Amino acid sequence: MCPRDRAKRRTQERILDAAERVFAEKGYHQTLVDEIARTSRTSKGAVYFHFPSKEALFAALMDRLAARLLREVEGAIAAERGGVAKVRAALEAVTRRLARHRRLAKVLLVQSFSSPAFVRKRLEVLERFAGLVRAQLDDAIAEGSIAPVDTAVVAHAWLGAVHELVVRWLYTGEPPLERAVPELTALLLRSVGLEPASEPERPSSTKTREQKQGQS
Repeated sequence: MCPRDRAKRRTQERILDAAERVFAEKGYHQTLVDEIARTSRTSKGAVYFHFPSKEALFAALMDRLAARLLREVEGAIAAERGGVAKVRAALEAVTRRLARHRRLAKVLLVQSFSSPAFVRKRLEVLERFAGLVRAQLDDAIAEGSIAPVDTAVVAHAWLGAVHELVVRWLYTGEPPLERAVPELTALLLRSVGLEPASEPERPSSTKTREQKQGQS
Protein backbone atom coordinates (compact mmCIF):
# COMPACT_ATOMS: atom_id res chain seq x y z
CA MET A 1 0.00 0.00 0.00
CA CYS A 2 1.45 3.37 -1.02
CA PRO A 3 1.74 6.28 1.50
CA ARG A 4 -1.27 8.06 -0.02
CA ASP A 5 -3.46 4.97 0.39
CA ARG A 6 -2.26 4.50 3.97
CA ALA A 7 -3.10 8.11 4.79
CA LYS A 8 -6.53 7.70 3.21
CA ARG A 9 -7.16 4.56 5.23
CA ARG A 10 -6.11 6.25 8.47
CA THR A 11 -8.52 9.11 7.81
CA GLN A 12 -11.37 6.69 7.08
CA GLU A 13 -10.69 4.81 10.32
CA ARG A 14 -10.61 8.07 12.30
CA ILE A 15 -13.96 9.08 10.83
CA LEU A 16 -15.45 5.65 11.59
CA ASP A 17 -14.14 5.79 15.18
CA ALA A 18 -15.80 9.17 15.63
CA ALA A 19 -19.02 7.99 13.96
CA GLU A 20 -19.20 5.02 16.34
CA ARG A 21 -19.02 7.33 19.36
CA VAL A 22 -21.51 9.90 18.07
CA PHE A 23 -24.06 7.42 16.64
CA ALA A 24 -24.01 5.41 19.87
CA GLU A 25 -24.53 8.53 21.97
CA LYS A 26 -27.16 10.35 19.89
CA GLY A 27 -28.68 7.79 17.57
CA TYR A 28 -28.70 7.88 13.80
CA HIS A 29 -31.36 10.53 13.21
CA GLN A 30 -30.04 13.01 15.79
CA THR A 31 -26.44 12.76 14.63
CA LEU A 32 -25.11 15.53 12.38
CA VAL A 33 -22.24 14.98 9.99
CA ASP A 34 -20.71 18.20 11.39
CA GLU A 35 -20.46 16.48 14.79
CA ILE A 36 -18.68 13.49 13.29
CA ALA A 37 -16.28 15.82 11.47
CA ARG A 38 -15.58 17.71 14.71
CA THR A 39 -15.08 14.54 16.73
CA SER A 40 -12.76 13.02 14.11
CA ARG A 41 -10.82 16.32 13.78
CA THR A 42 -11.44 16.37 10.04
CA SER A 43 -13.85 18.47 7.97
CA LYS A 44 -17.36 17.93 6.71
CA GLY A 45 -15.91 17.84 3.20
CA ALA A 46 -13.46 15.12 4.23
CA VAL A 47 -16.28 13.01 5.67
CA TYR A 48 -18.26 13.30 2.44
CA PHE A 49 -15.14 12.61 0.37
CA HIS A 50 -14.71 9.23 2.04
CA PHE A 51 -18.41 8.45 2.60
CA PRO A 52 -20.89 9.98 0.13
CA SER A 53 -23.74 10.21 2.66
CA LYS A 54 -24.53 9.75 6.34
CA GLU A 55 -26.35 6.57 5.37
CA ALA A 56 -23.25 5.22 3.59
CA LEU A 57 -21.12 6.10 6.62
CA PHE A 58 -23.47 4.26 8.97
CA ALA A 59 -23.54 1.21 6.68
CA ALA A 60 -19.71 1.16 6.59
CA LEU A 61 -19.63 1.42 10.39
CA MET A 62 -22.01 -1.51 10.77
CA ASP A 63 -19.87 -3.58 8.42
CA ARG A 64 -16.72 -2.76 10.41
CA LEU A 65 -18.31 -3.55 13.77
CA ALA A 66 -19.81 -6.79 12.48
CA ALA A 67 -16.46 -7.85 10.98
CA ARG A 68 -14.70 -7.26 14.31
CA LEU A 69 -17.30 -9.21 16.23
CA LEU A 70 -17.22 -12.06 13.72
CA ARG A 71 -13.43 -12.33 13.99
CA GLU A 72 -13.66 -12.66 17.76
CA VAL A 73 -16.42 -15.25 17.55
CA GLU A 74 -14.53 -17.23 14.90
CA GLY A 75 -11.44 -17.17 17.12
CA ALA A 76 -13.42 -18.53 20.06
CA ILE A 77 -14.87 -21.29 17.87
CA ALA A 78 -11.47 -22.24 16.45
CA ALA A 79 -10.09 -22.72 19.97
CA GLU A 80 -12.65 -25.48 20.72
CA ARG A 81 -12.94 -29.07 19.55
CA GLY A 82 -16.23 -30.83 18.85
CA GLY A 83 -19.52 -29.50 17.55
CA VAL A 84 -21.18 -28.87 20.91
CA ALA A 85 -18.16 -27.02 22.33
CA LYS A 86 -18.05 -24.85 19.22
CA VAL A 87 -21.77 -24.08 19.43
CA ARG A 88 -21.35 -23.07 23.07
CA ALA A 89 -18.29 -20.96 22.24
CA ALA A 90 -20.16 -19.12 19.48
CA LEU A 91 -23.06 -18.24 21.77
CA GLU A 92 -20.87 -17.10 24.63
CA ALA A 93 -18.49 -15.10 22.43
CA VAL A 94 -21.30 -13.10 20.78
CA THR A 95 -22.97 -12.23 24.08
CA ARG A 96 -19.79 -11.51 26.03
CA ARG A 97 -18.40 -9.28 23.28
CA LEU A 98 -21.60 -7.22 23.22
CA ALA A 99 -21.53 -7.01 27.02
CA ARG A 100 -17.99 -5.63 26.97
CA HIS A 101 -18.64 -3.13 24.17
CA ARG A 102 -21.76 -1.11 24.87
CA ARG A 103 -21.22 1.23 21.91
CA LEU A 104 -20.96 -1.70 19.52
CA ALA A 105 -24.18 -3.20 20.89
CA LYS A 106 -26.01 0.11 20.59
CA VAL A 107 -25.00 0.69 16.99
CA LEU A 108 -25.72 -2.87 15.85
CA LEU A 109 -28.92 -3.56 17.79
CA VAL A 110 -30.65 -0.41 19.04
CA GLN A 111 -30.53 2.16 16.24
CA SER A 112 -33.97 2.63 14.71
CA PHE A 113 -34.16 2.38 10.93
CA SER A 114 -36.77 3.97 8.75
CA SER A 115 -35.49 3.15 5.29
CA PRO A 116 -35.48 -0.17 3.43
CA ALA A 117 -31.70 0.20 2.98
CA PHE A 118 -31.18 0.20 6.75
CA VAL A 119 -33.48 -2.78 7.21
CA ARG A 120 -31.54 -4.71 4.56
CA LYS A 121 -28.22 -3.80 6.17
CA ARG A 122 -29.33 -4.98 9.61
CA LEU A 123 -30.68 -8.23 8.16
CA GLU A 124 -27.41 -8.71 6.25
CA VAL A 125 -25.38 -8.29 9.46
CA LEU A 126 -27.60 -10.60 11.48
CA GLU A 127 -27.51 -13.17 8.69
CA ARG A 128 -23.72 -13.36 8.98
CA PHE A 129 -23.99 -14.30 12.64
CA ALA A 130 -26.86 -16.69 12.03
CA GLY A 131 -24.80 -18.39 9.33
CA LEU A 132 -21.89 -18.82 11.73
CA VAL A 133 -24.09 -20.39 14.42
CA ARG A 134 -25.87 -22.52 11.84
CA ALA A 135 -22.56 -23.94 10.60
CA GLN A 136 -21.65 -25.07 14.12
CA LEU A 137 -25.07 -26.66 14.59
CA ASP A 138 -24.72 -28.48 11.26
CA ASP A 139 -21.35 -29.84 12.39
CA ALA A 140 -22.79 -30.97 15.72
CA ILE A 141 -25.57 -32.83 13.88
CA ALA A 142 -23.10 -34.39 11.45
CA GLU A 143 -20.98 -35.78 14.30
CA GLY A 144 -24.09 -37.09 16.06
CA SER A 145 -23.88 -34.79 19.08
CA ILE A 146 -27.40 -33.44 18.63
CA ALA A 147 -30.50 -34.71 16.88
CA PRO A 148 -31.34 -33.28 13.44
CA VAL A 149 -33.08 -29.90 13.59
CA ASP A 150 -33.77 -27.07 11.18
CA THR A 151 -30.53 -25.24 11.92
CA ALA A 152 -31.61 -22.06 10.12
CA VAL A 153 -34.65 -21.72 12.38
CA VAL A 154 -32.65 -22.54 15.52
CA ALA A 155 -29.83 -20.12 14.67
CA HIS A 156 -32.21 -17.22 14.09
CA ALA A 157 -34.26 -18.06 17.19
CA TRP A 158 -31.09 -18.09 19.29
CA LEU A 159 -29.97 -14.73 17.90
CA GLY A 160 -33.43 -13.36 18.64
CA ALA A 161 -33.03 -14.39 22.29
CA VAL A 162 -29.56 -12.80 22.47
CA HIS A 163 -30.93 -9.62 20.84
CA GLU A 164 -33.78 -9.25 23.34
CA LEU A 165 -31.51 -9.83 26.33
CA VAL A 166 -28.88 -7.35 25.13
CA VAL A 167 -31.41 -4.64 24.22
CA ARG A 168 -33.07 -4.92 27.65
CA TRP A 169 -29.64 -4.61 29.29
CA LEU A 170 -28.81 -1.53 27.20
CA TYR A 171 -32.01 0.22 28.30
CA THR A 172 -32.25 -0.92 31.93
CA GLY A 173 -28.86 -2.30 32.94
CA GLU A 174 -30.56 -5.56 33.92
CA PRO A 175 -29.73 -8.32 33.99
CA PRO A 176 -25.94 -7.80 33.94
CA LEU A 177 -24.89 -9.62 30.79
CA GLU A 178 -21.83 -11.29 32.26
CA ARG A 179 -24.08 -12.90 34.84
CA ALA A 180 -26.78 -13.76 32.30
CA VAL A 181 -24.51 -15.42 29.70
CA PRO A 182 -24.24 -18.85 31.42
CA GLU A 183 -27.99 -19.00 32.05
CA LEU A 184 -28.83 -18.01 28.48
CA THR A 185 -26.31 -20.46 27.03
CA ALA A 186 -27.72 -23.29 29.14
CA LEU A 187 -31.27 -22.45 28.08
CA LEU A 188 -30.42 -22.38 24.37
CA LEU A 189 -28.41 -25.59 24.49
CA ARG A 190 -31.29 -27.36 26.20
CA SER A 191 -33.53 -26.30 23.32
CA VAL A 192 -31.61 -28.78 21.13
CA GLY A 193 -31.53 -31.48 23.79
CA LEU A 194 -28.18 -30.75 25.44
CA GLU A 195 -27.32 -30.39 29.08
CA PRO A 196 -24.59 -27.72 29.01
CA ALA A 197 -22.59 -29.14 31.92
CA SER A 198 -22.34 -32.62 30.47
CA GLU A 199 -20.59 -34.11 27.48
CA PRO A 200 -22.92 -35.13 24.65
CA GLU A 201 -23.78 -38.77 24.23
CA ARG A 202 -22.03 -40.41 21.32
CA PRO A 203 -24.24 -41.78 18.55
CA SER A 204 -25.76 -45.17 19.37
CA SER A 205 -24.13 -46.72 16.29
CA THR A 206 -20.70 -45.72 17.62
CA LYS A 207 -21.45 -47.12 21.08
CA THR A 208 -22.77 -50.35 19.59
CA ARG A 209 -19.62 -50.76 17.52
CA GLU A 210 -17.40 -50.27 20.56
CA GLN A 211 -19.50 -52.71 22.60
CA LYS A 212 -19.14 -55.36 19.92
CA GLN A 213 -15.40 -54.81 19.75
CA GLY A 214 -15.15 -55.19 23.51
CA GLN A 215 -17.03 -58.51 23.37
CA SER A 216 -14.91 -59.98 20.55
